[in-house]
Amino acid sequence: MEAGRHRRWLFSLCVMVASCAIGDVARAQTTDSGDLSFELVDPKVLRVCADPRNLPFSNEKGEGIENKLAELFADKLQKKLDYVFFPQATGFVRMTLGAHRCDVIMGFPQGDDLVQGTNPYYRTSYALVAKAGSGLEDVDTLEDPKLKGKHVGIVAGTPPATNMAIAGLMGDAKPYPLMIDTRYDNSAQAMIDDLAAGKIDAGVLWGPMAGYYAKKAGSLHVTPLVKETTGPKLVYRIGMGVRGADQNWKRQLNKLIQENQGEINKILLDFGVPLLDENDRPLGAETAKKAP
Repeated sequence: MEAGRHRRWLFSLCVMVASCAIGDVARAQTTDSGDLSFELVDPKVLRVCADPRNLPFSNEKGEGIENKLAELFADKLQKKLDYVFFPQATGFVRMTLGAHRCDVIMGFPQGDDLVQGTNPYYRTSYALVAKAGSGLEDVDTLEDPKLKGKHVGIVAGTPPATNMAIAGLMGDAKPYPLMIDTRYDNSAQAMIDDLAAGKIDAGVLWGPMAGYYAKKAGSLHVTPLVKETTGPKLVYRIGMGVRGADQNWKRQLNKLIQENQGEINKILLDFGVPLLDENDRPLGAETAKKAP
């Protein structure tokens, strides 16, 4: 179940399936010629596996980070773009990529064995969101004494909840549900609303969510939590996911990532994603061409 928990932590989604048997259902055959006709559902179409209601990552209207990345890749490949939408809950990988209905999941944590991962295209972390002028803007670890006695919002069951427990912060914390129906609920938005209303002093969210919702709200400060010394590490690399058999397709995606890192980073920064280099330093517009 570890791989399922890992993805659930990162994206604050419902429980992922623990085993999806991609190798058993994939009809693809790898070749050394670079021919993708045996690997892809339709070589003329970029078919993306996505959640229909999962901003800031994807939605049916094409408004998410991964929608914009898919548009960029489709343009570079000179392919038509199409989606197979399925809620990122139990069975997502099995019912989309594993069933050969689509060919790539645009965002997947490195090291998760549910799929074969590409090279990572960004590196980010969980982050603390606080109001400007709160005195918490420079807090970059949950061990910081400034958080003692503060009401901190946390999505239950995510890695930083463990760090908060170790730091003795859970007694004053406000938990938000991990498993929700995204048609009706949004834990990240609820946390940001509570922060704006003064019901909590700060909130801890997965970096892309923290950046996206803080940018929408305005007057909020996002600080990546990069200095944890106890509990889980809160920094992760994100790549794309393909079937285990699709070696040529993976190589092509890796080439696209390498050749278009600057444009990829611009999309991520436009959505407020707190990008980090390998030394946990923030990547801004001037340095965003560096690979993660």
